[in-house]
Amino acid sequence: MKIAILGGTGSLGKGLASRWIKAGHDILIGSRDLSKAQESAKGLNLPTSSGMLNEDAAKSCELACLTVPFAHQENTLKSIGNALDKKIMIDATVPLMPPRVMRVQLPQEGSAALKAQSILGENTIVVSAFQNISAELLQTDADIECDVLVAGDFIDARSTVISLAEDAGLTAWHAGPLCNSAAAESLTSILIAINKKHSLAHSGIKITGH
Repeated sequence: MKIAILGGTGSLGKGLASRWIKAGHDILIGSRDLSKAQESAKGLNLPTSSGMLNEDAAKSCELACLTVPFAHQENTLKSIGNALDKKIMIDATVPLMPPRVMRVQLPQEGSAALKAQSILGENTIVVSAFQNISAELLQTDADIECDVLVAGDFIDARSTVISLAEDAGLTAWHAGPLCNSAAAESLTSILIAINKKHSLAHSGIKITGH
């Protein structure tokens, strides 16, 4: 697929990009700063032309993935207009509000993914995923034991995102409708607290059962 990573100059965006490139996907790196996008594309051994402004990346892709900090989510989505109409957008946003990142602080919409859906409108299919995965590990070839919770209102769209997670070497699960994204987003603050209290790095979640 041709995947645009909006805010792709950060660690999560680079990590997902590197793994999807290895899986054979065509990656576009989006940013609000064209030079940074082109520099990140070059660092991933992509053509410089694969780095572009977020709006242009959104227009050119088949599917997009948003990997910006919560503070930039709204402005980034508003900047792309209707470029993602009739497309899937994966929202990996976690509503962390420094300095209290170990406290769950969901936005008034109920979750960051629900906020994204309200901004983009019903013509874009928002699917929530990748909030609980270490961006640092994604940038390596390490096996990642943490599972991915995929929430969205349409099962076919969730299945597409689960397939992309598997292409990145991850195990992913259908986690119900988009409103359930609140659970995955909240878990990030809990995992940060666990890391600090127990002197761990890269704690994650694992689904078990028979």
